[in-house]
Parts: sequence; structure tokens; C-alpha cells
Amino acid sequence: MKLSILLLTLSGALFSSFAQAEEKKPNVLFIALDDLNDWIGCLGGHPQTITPNLDRLAESGLLFTNAHCAAPACNASRTAIFTGRSPHRSGVYTNAQKLRDVLPDDVLLSKHFSNNGYWSTGSGKMLHYFIDAQSWDDYYPKRETEMPIPDTLYPETRPLNLPKAGPWQYIETDWGPLETSDEEFGGDYTVSQYVGDYLSKEHEKPFFLACGIYRPHEPWFVPAKYFEKFPLESIQLPPGYRSDDLEDVPALGQKVAHNRYFPHIQKHDQWKQGVQSYLASIHFADAMLGRVLDALEKGPNSDNTIVVLWSDHGWHLGEKEHWQKYTGWRQCTRVPLMMKVPASLSAALPEGTPVGVKCNQPASLLSLYPTLVELCGLPAMDQCDGESLLPLLKDPTLPTPPAATYLDDAKSLSLSGENWRYIRYGDGTEELYDIVNDPYEWKNLAQSAEHREELETLKSFLPKTMVPKPPVKVKDLPSLRWVQVTEVSDVPPSKPDGNLMRLVFVNQRSMELVINRVGEDGTLETKGKVEGNAEQELKGRPGSVWAITTPDKKLVGYFRAGDRAAKGVIK
Repeated sequence: MKLSILLLTLSGALFSSFAQAEEKKPNVLFIALDDLNDWIGCLGGHPQTITPNLDRLAESGLLFTNAHCAAPACNASRTAIFTGRSPHRSGVYTNAQKLRDVLPDDVLLSKHFSNNGYWSTGSGKMLHYFIDAQSWDDYYPKRETEMPIPDTLYPETRPLNLPKAGPWQYIETDWGPLETSDEEFGGDYTVSQYVGDYLSKEHEKPFFLACGIYRPHEPWFVPAKYFEKFPLESIQLPPGYRSDDLEDVPALGQKVAHNRYFPHIQKHDQWKQGVQSYLASIHFADAMLGRVLDALEKGPNSDNTIVVLWSDHGWHLGEKEHWQKYTGWRQCTRVPLMMKVPASLSAALPEGTPVGVKCNQPASLLSLYPTLVELCGLPAMDQCDGESLLPLLKDPTLPTPPAATYLDDAKSLSLSGENWRYIRYGDGTEELYDIVNDPYEWKNLAQSAEHREELETLKSFLPKTMVPKPPVKVKDLPSLRWVQVTEVSDVPPSKPDGNLMRLVFVNQRSMELVINRVGEDGTLETKGKVEGNAEQELKGRPGSVWAITTPDKKLVGYFRAGDRAAKGVIK
């Protein structure tokens, strides 16, 4: 009798132990680096890059060498990652759009984890300059601030090295070393400190922990010691650059390429300095990653934490005569992606990820949401458009469909297959590249009869429809500075430089007002009227000045347009 009771007790305890083990969910460390292309050691994008920590993480798990973003812009890419929705179905294609305006009810990845027993927290940029407080249990800086990036040290006087060409130029396109320590620099150091401290402790709940490292996003200012490994005289220009690279590119592709930054940088002999500063910023970001990885490895969570690292999109430094992002070429769509799942941690992948293995099959960042949901045993989400990467985690050689990247005109896209890449513009013009023999996409084969089969195969994966791009709500447009003056002599002349863009004048006064564009000679030309407590939309160029007067021509103030669409609030 006593023996049977003992056996029952032991079996009950054993069952309880198994049940607890089964209920224990794996932690997730979700790491993003901003604007990082393939210039890391394990991807071989630039021969001088120094990334020991990115490389060691890749060597400890599975490295996707053919991973691509869903959109070549921060906001659209990150929205796709955190909602699981493809841009061509969500309508989020650009940085100017607001996630919650377009997708007010979507459950973000972090929220889905906290809805299912996890503690969701993090630090740094995960979404596009906001936190979405409702989607996190905690955050640093405080989630209520909706500013995810901790205070960062910048030069007192800017620009530091690259002169500002005109009002069209993004003010953050600048670079150089700062005589400061990592800790005094703040920013990503502070992020790594918060995340590292969290990883060094045990927690009652499983956690979804986000780590948003901002570099190598512009401006490329980092502590001087990270520049020391890249002497200017030794800097090698991008291996993918070719001076005649656009000759076989369709007109719309050439328009995408020519955004004025690269000629401006060349004019001021700053190309090598830009490359140097990007490499230094990557080296700094890698060091901050190292602090996080060290904390994980030395702490109590190393064996029960899934690690995922990604970048939101790539970056051009002169390739295709382009500087920045927003293109459909591989330099911009291809991103670092690596995953590490310890063995015996996930019931969906009990053997864990293979160690030090590369997957050359196409993979999309759109797949991160369903992949983590499956690995952690959470309920599947109908809103996810991407396919889980679990099959590739089990067999990295398994053929997969091309990864799609959608451009901001809501009409153009690129498709990245295992060996071939295809770009289709809104007017139907095309590019086709053999990336095995032509990894820098120098030779457009779209018109080649010899490669018609490859072209048609990729075209068969084109979406049948792409939802239109909804306009940005006026409330979400950045605000121009309102300057109240009463004398025309106090209004500066316009210095327009750039393409026409949207300007919305919001009249908070009760009386009708007149909108005047100021000429380059200081004269006023009436362009419209705005009723009291109403709005009026016009088109203007960067650097244009707009004077507001009463109907009897009394001046009340002015605005100067910046480098992007905006609203001018008349107070």
C-alpha cells in the first residue's frame, strides 16, 4: 500500500515537473540595427569592416545570406516586421505615414507576446521614432514619452564635415569623430546598458526583450576611437560602385538613383570620409552589440533565450550613383538576418538552429512575426502575410519563394530569388540580374532572350494587386516654424531648391487669411486663401517662404518650407 502511494506521489511529481517544463516558454531577444547593409564580416560586403560580435553571433546560429526587407524605408519595413503585414496589403509604404493611422487595430509582435504570458520590454528604436506605449509592458526611455532613443551626444556646431547644399538636404547627412567616451556619448550605449542589465537577471515571466541599436543610422558621429581602425588614406571605396552602372537601367530607375546626395558628396571630396564614417559607425554598433551578447552569455538566460538580429534595410554609398536608401536594388533590400535557437528550448525546434550554418535561400523580414510565434508556441495570427521561417531553420537548403520588397510609389517592387533578382517599376519597365555571376547588379538582362525563362519565373510571383498609398493625415505632418512679424522687411526671400511637395496651412484664427509665396526678390505673390479655423493645401519647394496676411494686406507672419511635406499652423 505504502509502495503504491509512493509510486503515485513520485509519478505525480514527475508529471508536474514535465508539465512545468512544457509550460516554460523561451525568452526572445529581438535586436535591430538601423540602416545596416551587408558591410559585415560574415556577409563580405566591404573588405575593411570590423564586426567581431556580429560575426560571432552568426557563427553561433543560422545566418541568412539572402534576407530582404519588405520595404527599403525605416517606417514601412518596421511596420511590416511588427504587424506581419506586407506593405502591398497594409498600405504602409513610406516614412511619412503613421502606423496607427493606417492600422489602428493591429496587434504588434510585442503585444502578442505580452497577451500570452510574456513581459514585453526594450530600449532603443524598434518602430519609426515612436514606441507605441500600448504594445509594451515597460520600455526605456519611458514608454509614455513615445521617444525610444535615449539622449545622444552630438556636436555643438553642425554640420561638422559635409556642408549643407540647400533646403532639400537631410540635416543628419553628416559625419565625423567625437572626442568622448562610449558612456558620455549615450544613445546606443544607454540602450546596451538597459538591455544588458535586464539579461543579467532572472525573471518570473518569460520575456520579449527588444534592443534597438540606432547606428549606423545617420548622422555618423561616434566616439573617435572607432575611427582609428579606418585611417582615411587607406579607405577603399564601395566595391559595388561602377561609373557607367545606370546606362542599362530604365528611366524610372535612374530617377530613383539620382537624389542629389552623391554628386554633392563628391563635389566636396567627402566620399572617402563618408565611407570611413559608415564603417566607424558599424564598428561602434558592433561593440554595443558585444555588450549585449556578453551580458546574455554571462547571465542566467543564455540557455533559454532565442536571439534574432536584423536590420531594417540596406544603404547605398555611391553604388548605382545613389546615396541613402529607398531603392529596389540589392544593396538596399538585402539585410543581415541571423537567428540562434538553443537546443531543447522550443518544442517546434527541439534540436535548435544549426551552428555556424548559412542559408542562401530567399528570406523576408516579413516572416519574423510568424516565425517567433511558432517557435514560442503562441497562437497564430491571421494578420500575418509572411510565411514562417521554421522550415528553413530545420533545413536551410529548402527552396523558398522570392522575397518581395515594395517601393514607396506603391507601384514598384523587387523580387529576390535564390540566384536571380527582378525589379519592376510602376510603368512596367524591368531589370533582371544574375546575382551569382553579377552580385552588384551591373548588367541588366531583362531584355535578353536567353534569360526569358528566369524573367517569366520571377514575374509569376508578382502580386495581382497592390493597395493604394493612403495620404498622410494633416495632424501627422511635421510642423513648420511659425514666425510672427508685422513688417515685410522682416520676411526673408525664398530660396527654393528641390521638388514640389505638399504644404498644408492650418488657420487657428477665426478670420480669413491670405497665403502669399515670397519671391526670391522678396515680393509677395498671392497663392490662396484659408478660411477661419480651416485648412488650405498648396504645393511648394524646399526653401520657399510663405507670408500670411489679412485680406487688407496686413502681415501676420511667415513660414519657411524644409526638406519634406509639412503643415504650417497659423496661431
